[in-house]
Amino acid sequence: MTLHTELETGLAELDLALAPSARERLLRYIALMAKWNAVYNLTAIREESRMLTHHLLDALSVARFIPDGARLADIGSGGGVPGIPLAIARADIEVLSIEPNSKKASFQQQARIDLAIDNFEVQTARAEQVKPDASQLRDFVISRAFGDLADFIKVAGHLLKPDGRMLAMKGVYPDEEVRAIPAGWKLSRSEELKVPGVDGARHLLWLAREAATA
Repeated sequence: MTLHTELETGLAELDLALAPSARERLLRYIALMAKWNAVYNLTAIREESRMLTHHLLDALSVARFIPDGARLADIGSGGGVPGIPLAIARADIEVLSIEPNSKKASFQQQARIDLAIDNFEVQTARAEQVKPDASQLRDFVISRAFGDLADFIKVAGHLLKPDGRMLAMKGVYPDEEVRAIPAGWKLSRSEELKVPGVDGARHLLWLAREAATA
């Protein structure tokens, strides 16, 4: 099966309708990641087919949960996952990637240029060192395999609007992490995900401040 066919099949299973130009850019992103990976070690996955399922389709499995026009920050995305696939698939949202590793941030910047992702930007920094003003706060802050939920909140909670949501992409439902969510925060929603071509459990968890409405 070709990568094009795998992508088409995966998008159909996710019920995600994308323009041909977006599909083409997603495939170019995989090719670019594979090329840079040989030198910059962006991911432990070497096969383009597995990059497509375990990175690209995994990222796109959350696309339907993000409201139109949302402003999103992606924390520690390495090679740009989930931020770059989401920005390509959802031209209506704004994505800021905050990546401390300069080489990985450079790759993301090159991908932004090569793939003309106008709604995506990269900042080379540790998330806890970024000090946004009120106008720069985000509707959503997302992470994938970042660490435990308490650390995610500690490192990036200040980037969020008062009524915003932190989105944690997880594998098996993290019962212990949920019980250890710090005071002032709550789990507001959890969704089990089905990622085409990926075995094992996947979950998306919404975290909110206690004062935020459900």
